[in-house]
Amino acid sequence: MPDRLHLAIQKSGRLSDYSRDLLRDAGLRIQHGKNNLAARVENFPIDLMFVRDDDIPTFVADGVCEFGIVGLNVLEEFALGQSEPRFEVVAPLGFGRCGLKIAAPDRLDYDGPGSLQGTRIATSYPRLLQRFLDQHGIDATVVKMNGAVELAPRLQIATFICDLVSTGATLEANGLRVVETVLDSEAVLVRTRKPMSPGKAEVSENLLRRIEGVLATQESKYIMMNAPEEALDEITHILPGVEAPTILPLAGRPGHYAVHAVCQESVFWETLQKLKAAGASAILVMPIEKMMM
Repeated sequence: MPDRLHLAIQKSGRLSDYSRDLLRDAGLRIQHGKNNLAARVENFPIDLMFVRDDDIPTFVADGVCEFGIVGLNVLEEFALGQSEPRFEVVAPLGFGRCGLKIAAPDRLDYDGPGSLQGTRIATSYPRLLQRFLDQHGIDATVVKMNGAVELAPRLQIATFICDLVSTGATLEANGLRVVETVLDSEAVLVRTRKPMSPGKAEVSENLLRRIEGVLATQESKYIMMNAPEEALDEITHILPGVEAPTILPLAGRPGHYAVHAVCQESVFWETLQKLKAAGASAILVMPIEKMMM
């Protein structure tokens, strides 16, 4: 079918698993397993392409795939090598969070970016690192490595490293500590700037609405409670991320109301305690399975 979209995701790894979960939550039924290079979605006009993460920006920029899910670190590194952006970031996805960090050996003193002057820094992200150095007016040698960057100081390849950090356990195991943040990253949904046919454009908007609905429910909660009229203003102020709750009179209880609201942020126990103290009762918090914005 000419109006089927193509979406590139990482073939394997954490982003692959999270991306599949996102698409399933959006109601897409994927036909094939993760060992294939492509998969057809049964109930939506879209095909998935399973590729290396650093190939995804190229696929989307060239229009081979209309959409891609990729780490912002990979996307930014690619974009710095282009004369003009041929894609746009549609939405941050809230998973795959990590940071591109500069790390130093524990034994080495560090006193701000000036300590990098004249040193060698090993990284798999030379463009992002060079941008950071240029922003701080630092002249240092960028040593490109494709893997095992954390070994560079031990092998005397470089004094510092610039690498992705999630928990920091790998750095700690290699006697390294974070000293600077180059980029905070997470998975993003990216779309090509190449023109689409009217049919593909319509499918594209339907896909985006579904994904936006999934993202909206990740932190959102539906909360219900009873409250006296004099407590309504304070309760509305306490509810996290609420614009206009639904307020209904309680049958047989003059001056008392049922309050229903979609909270756009997590509802913590501390919030429930504040609501209770404000006069709310019978408070119920429920997850939201689907929501169309």
